[in-house]
Amino acid sequence: MKQHLEDRSPRQLGQGRRDRRRGFTLMELMIVVAVVAILAAIAYPSFIEQIRKSRRADAQTSLMELTAFMERAYTNCDAYNVAPPACTALTLPFDQSPRDGGTKHYDIAVEADATTYTLTASPTATDACGAMAITNVGVKTASKADCWK
Repeated sequence: MKQHLEDRSPRQLGQGRRDRRRGFTLMELMIVVAVVAILAAIAYPSFIEQIRKSRRADAQTSLMELTAFMERAYTNCDAYNVAPPACTALTLPFDQSPRDGGTKHYDIAVEADATTYTLTASPTATDACGAMAITNVGVKTASKADCWK
């Protein structure tokens, strides 16, 4: 009598033929590599743009902090081009973003006289927004209109 398949052991089932389920074929491996490459090609530019947005937001925060510094200088010394406590020549507390001294992504500069100032953050690498600036009256400028959002 013939033995039913359910009654056979796994060893008996594999006798007489090669077990082909040992690994991946080259074609399967190449398909996986192609899918991963396509996903990376789509995801990487989005990732880089998000990094640029976060660096831009950090530069905007730095500009706003320096705006507060400039207003304190004006309150204490009646001029934007000097700084407290002794009302001597204006020196910004920091001139880069991020301000903690890590890798510099924006240079920050100020142009000031007694009644006006303009703070400018210029990128150290290519950025679609270019330089961003803010004045003593709160006018914000950048090469693209939505860079300050």
